[in-house]
Amino acid sequence: MPSSTPHSRPVLVGLIGAAIQQSKSPALHEAESQAMGLTLSYRLIDLKTVGPDGQGLSKALEQVEHEGFAGVNITHPYKQLVIPLLDNLSDQAAMIGAVNTVVFKNGKRWGYNTDEWGFRENFRRQMADVSLNSVVQIGAGGAGAATAHALLTLGVKWLQIADADLVRSQALANKLAVRFPGARISATPSVDTALASADGVVNATPMGMADHPGLPFDAGLLRPDLWVADIVYFPLETELLSRARRLGAKTLDGGGMAVFQAAKAFELFTGIAPDQERMLRYFLSLPQGAEN
Repeated sequence: MPSSTPHSRPVLVGLIGAAIQQSKSPALHEAESQAMGLTLSYRLIDLKTVGPDGQGLSKALEQVEHEGFAGVNITHPYKQLVIPLLDNLSDQAAMIGAVNTVVFKNGKRWGYNTDEWGFRENFRRQMADVSLNSVVQIGAGGAGAATAHALLTLGVKWLQIADADLVRSQALANKLAVRFPGARISATPSVDTALASADGVVNATPMGMADHPGLPFDAGLLRPDLWVADIVYFPLETELLSRARRLGAKTLDGGGMAVFQAAKAFELFTGIAPDQERMLRYFLSLPQGAEN
């Protein structure tokens, strides 16, 4: 476990992922560390040219560990691929089956998941009045596993999971059913049918990111009474959210999730709890255009 003693020396951390050059994580972590009187450097380790393979990820972990990093965040598409490369998992990460934060301590690699809490806190703050009787989630990857847990913890009664890989969505549904026996959880091959009777939809895929433009499903399926949440935060205003808002639907962008998961990761890296509200204010002060 990370120490509760503040770091007396510079802290080196980073983010490993694909196509991450527009990430706001460096600015967010470094600004908060400066406000707290810490010296922290946050680097981007972009494996876009390597591809989503375990070998490239393994080399990246070895390199940052050798360089003395306190830890790294892990993002798309490595949140599940990283697990076999770790020594220990937190209970939360093991339950979700995805890791977005790795801490190096005492020669061991510890894996955590702060995405679940980040999404749940963001949703709790901004979507408290929406119906949770029936929700469709698009995406069953590492981020999707975290958001699905969050949605069910928030009280979703029927969660339908859609993914380009039906085997993957069914595997996630089966795992969730064990953890949440009181809820109805199913994998759906048809987004059209699922959305027809849903109260809300969550995009837990990279569709909508600057490097993955477009929509995760046909925009014709949106309607004013269907709330829409997106985990993408660069750009903050995805095409999905833009179209939903024009219809008058209630929406939730991925900015809050990005901030709250970062706050938890910051504490794991440094041993110090950051000021979440200050981090949120700083994030909202950053340019929010298409190129964030």
